[in-house]
Amino acid sequence: MLPGSAEKRPHFEPRKRGGAVKNSLATRWGIIGVGLAIGVLAPLLQFWGNPGNMGVCVACFERDIAGAVGLHRADVVQYMRPEIIGFVLGSLLAALAAKDFRPRAGSAPIVRFLLGAFAMIGALIFLGCPWRALLRLAGGDLNAVLGLAGLIGGIWIGTLFLRGGFTLGRSQQAPAAVGLILPLVMAFFLALLFIFPAQEGQPVSGVLFYSLKGPGAQHAALGLSLAAGLIIGGLAQRSRFCTMGAFRDLLLFRQTHLLGGVLALLVAALVVNLALGQFRLGFEGQPVAHALHFWNFAGMVLAGLAFALAGGCPGRQLFMAGEGDGDAAVFVLGMIVGAAFAHNFGLASSPKGLGPHGLEAWLLGMAFCLFIGLAMRKKA
Repeated sequence: MLPGSAEKRPHFEPRKRGGAVKNSLATRWGIIGVGLAIGVLAPLLQFWGNPGNMGVCVACFERDIAGAVGLHRADVVQYMRPEIIGFVLGSLLAALAAKDFRPRAGSAPIVRFLLGAFAMIGALIFLGCPWRALLRLAGGDLNAVLGLAGLIGGIWIGTLFLRGGFTLGRSQQAPAAVGLILPLVMAFFLALLFIFPAQEGQPVSGVLFYSLKGPGAQHAALGLSLAAGLIIGGLAQRSRFCTMGAFRDLLLFRQTHLLGGVLALLVAALVVNLALGQFRLGFEGQPVAHALHFWNFAGMVLAGLAFALAGGCPGRQLFMAGEGDGDAAVFVLGMIVGAAFAHNFGLASSPKGLGPHGLEAWLLGMAFCLFIGLAMRKKA
């Protein structure tokens, strides 16, 4: 078991039965195939209506969901994103089909919640999660180079704590109801989306808030978004796809298994963007981005460190929640609440630059992560 992770086995080792590989998607070529699939679907979602260089962004889309249920009032980022719902439900269906649904919980939930909140704050300082950093680069946004460098830097700091004995403790087997809570919440959100669809020119439909302008008003058709989310959720659950894990495994173990999937995503997205005319090289004028180099780097240092301590990137946390991990579900809820704090208190960046209180939030987040990294080391 990797330090700080709720996984019962290293996710780069496919499980076997009777000497044969049971899960082909967990092999090296399997995860490359999953990366290619995500790299194709994400730019297509952008082409079909999602915001620029944001075919898929877990942090941004969870931020939109927070706005859709009224946790913040930033009217340009409010929409119940079907992709996130699909990630969780697709993972659940894949886990059930493969008899891999493993309800577990109990590994430092309050710490995971706050790690999720600060991971979101760091991501919103940069304006994107690790997936979007890759997609921004594939779309020609050179600011993403700083973001990816910061992500790797934050993960590297996390590996120092992991080498020093950091752990959030072991999850315990839990009743099935525990593992089903977040999937049921997502199913409820999907029902709300059907019961209270967007109304032309109306910012509120029943209980849901909808953006009339900005990134929240840009989205692919519900059916396309949900289908893409279900496909990605199922594939990623079986393959254990994780951007943070790819860099962590490289730094800790010199393992490149997961990295192949990440690089495949980047290459596939670049090719599709070029084919669709969605590639524009440069730092300035990129969609939903700013060109403050230090904060693009620093925001992702905080996010990467929080992901490393929590044991997975935001996408991986959704997929683990779908397969029954209650601790991952707590991290997801922390991210959604963190998004609300970020927009209610001026912590998030915008294309105009850093939020008015982004500096203070970054300092607090780094202090918290460093404290947790130091304080939660297993004594010999």
